[in-house]
Amino acid sequence: MIELVTNGKREVALLIGIKLPHQPRWEAEDSLDELELLAKSAGAEVRGKLLQERSEPDPRYFIGHGKALEVKDLCLQGIDLVIVDEELSGSQQRNLETIVERKVVDRTGLILDIFAHRARTREGKLQVELAQLTYLLPRLVGRGVDLSRTGGGIGTRGPGETKLEKDRRTIRQRVAKIREVLVKVRKHRALLRKPRRRFSLPTLALVGYTNAGKSTLFNTLTHASVPVRDQLFATLDPTLRRVRLPNGRTVLLSDTVGFIRKLPPQLIDAFKATLEEVVEADLLLHVIDASHPQMELQRQVVEGLLAELGIATKPIIEVYNKIDKLGNTGGLAPRMGETGVAISAKTGEGVERLLLKIQETLVGGLAEVRPFSSKGLAAGS
Repeated sequence: MIELVTNGKREVALLIGIKLPHQPRWEAEDSLDELELLAKSAGAEVRGKLLQERSEPDPRYFIGHGKALEVKDLCLQGIDLVIVDEELSGSQQRNLETIVERKVVDRTGLILDIFAHRARTREGKLQVELAQLTYLLPRLVGRGVDLSRTGGGIGTRGPGETKLEKDRRTIRQRVAKIREVLVKVRKHRALLRKPRRRFSLPTLALVGYTNAGKSTLFNTLTHASVPVRDQLFATLDPTLRRVRLPNGRTVLLSDTVGFIRKLPPQLIDAFKATLEEVVEADLLLHVIDASHPQMELQRQVVEGLLAELGIATKPIIEVYNKIDKLGNTGGLAPRMGETGVAISAKTGEGVERLLLKIQETLVGGLAEVRPFSSKGLAAGS
């Protein structure tokens, strides 16, 4: 858990979401539960959650004037921060902050804040900064000096603390500069990939919903020590290691950032240099949390995002992880088909079967692997 301290204490948050007519209630509630995990990953203490049914978001306050007044009363009970489970427009955020008299952060701002705190490499920090500046730029209009948010806390880390007082031209110049650097990073990655092709080293990439267990599996397969935490977006910076298959052949395996519902488009754009490891991989290992009640929805989200990256025909093996949490794995068989493998990266159960499946697939020239369906959910759906 990230211990965020603001004025001597962790921020106490109230979470707000809305349910639209076309949306099942369980889906809205599940999204709000996921927002709670995000808030806790950012270091907030969640005091309560509020879900409002509406025909459409209110154009001024997102939740409507009456509900905003209700939130204001709730904030008097020790709430420091209001987090909204959608992306707000700049005017909605300002109007809501004016009424509730508390800092308001939307889902996108929260995710960007987590990324700003987790990025470790120079490349990762630049990618996060690019995403944050792209997010902030349209919100500069009419904000004036209150953009400084000098109090600190969730939603103010990274460029949010140092760039907000700068005018649009300065921010655009910085965005252009970062893009230039990241183009060089992509060219450098392309050069590094040439020796792999020369020596016929196949590349595998782990993909999956955040917290599905990719890093645990990465450590198990490569005997590496990538940090593993039970929190969302524990891995941001890509890691590449060698893996030896049962027949002695060596392959390269990369661990990448996890996906999530309503993933900010700014992040997809900013992290293209990192996600190229996925695009250029010979084979994808889609790690799925088999113990999660919304396993199928999470699988569709990942498939939709991969389709958005233009790799809908990429060969893929579905790796159903965390079977140690299941009492009975019989229900997985119809879902897995011939290309799925059930494992526990934590206990090692099924890992040998996975290595054999990878070996069999590579020997078969990758042609036998079933590509995923591109009918999944798109980012932000």
